Parts: sequence; C-alpha cells; structure tokens
Amino acid sequence: MNELQNYIRTYLGVANEDLEKVQGLFFEQEIKKGGYFCKAGQYCDKLSFVKSGYLRFYANAEGKEVTQWLAGPGYFATDLGSFIFDERSRWTIHALSDCSMFTIQLKDYRRLEGIISNWQQLENRFISSCFIALENRVFRHLSLQAEERYDLLFSENKELFQQVPQQYIASMLGMSPETFSRIRAKKLS
Repeated sequence: MNELQNYIRTYLGVANEDLEKVQGLFFEQEIKKGGYFCKAGQYCDKLSFVKSGYLRFYANAEGKEVTQWLAGPGYFATDLGSFIFDERSRWTIHALSDCSMFTIQLKDYRRLEGIISNWQQLENRFISSCFIALENRVFRHLSLQAEERYDLLFSENKELFQQVPQQYIASMLGMSPETFSRIRAKKLS
C-alpha cells in the first residue's frame, strides 16, 4: 500500500473496497526543483498528495515574499480557495526540491461523490482538518513567542529544517531571518 492509500484509509476513513476506485483517479506527477505547482492569479484545478520533496506556498505583500506554508511528504497541496470556490489563486506554490506527488484533477475530484456513498461526510472531515490546522497556526502565531514557535515546529518536523532554506521557515514562522538565525544558533550551542 502506498502513502496516499494509507492516508486515504486512515485519515479519511475510506473503506477498502472504495480505495482502489479513489486511487485510480490520481496520477503520479513530478515537478522539478524550481518548477511551479501553481502561480498566484491563476486557477488551481488540482489537489496533490506530496510523496517526496518540498513545496513552498507564498504571496507577495508590499514587495516582500511571505511564506504561508511548506508542504513536504505526507501533506496535501492546493490553493483551497481556488480549488473549491473557483477563485484565482492567492498563493504561488513553488518546488523547493524535486517533488513527486499523487495528483487529482478537479473534474475527477468532483466524481468522488458518485463513487463513494459517504463522500460528503469524508470531504467535510478533510476540509475541517485543514481548517483546524489553520486555526492552530493562527493561535500559535498569536500566543507563542518566536522561540516557542521555532521549538514547536522543530519538534513536529525536524526534517524540514534540514531540507528547506532557513529564510522560508523564518517567514512561515513570522520572524525575520536574523531572529531565526539567532534562535537556531542558540539551539545548536
């Protein structure tokens, strides 16, 4: 069983008999380092499960790139507002390394309701988990000091700190590269 099947079965609760049908709607996609999953202003009509590599979600704010999220193995990637509500993408999603993903196009995603009898319930669970993750990130930004945010992310995803340039992690954590470097140096000493 591959990573996508395991996620679908474990986190979405898709029954084994529906698993092959769902898996069949996904295709393997590769994006080379420096390539784009989607660009701000375009429509994002796909949802991908990252098998390997890292994607950076960012936007330009006052001439500065702000990293919203870093998706690595085991995470989904899309611009949810664009994918679900057919809006132009707010985020540019860029490959920081060679990426391998399982991807489903929007037209096939919409077919899931006809394939899985309780798809509405499963989709609500999936979108709710995305919302809860966002709530947790906002709460952390509002309630934790920079060093605490660093420690929490490091404890949850050490691999990220070895694979992604520091300035992107700093931006995602809402701190300057200098603050990030100072905290990192303190932790390494």
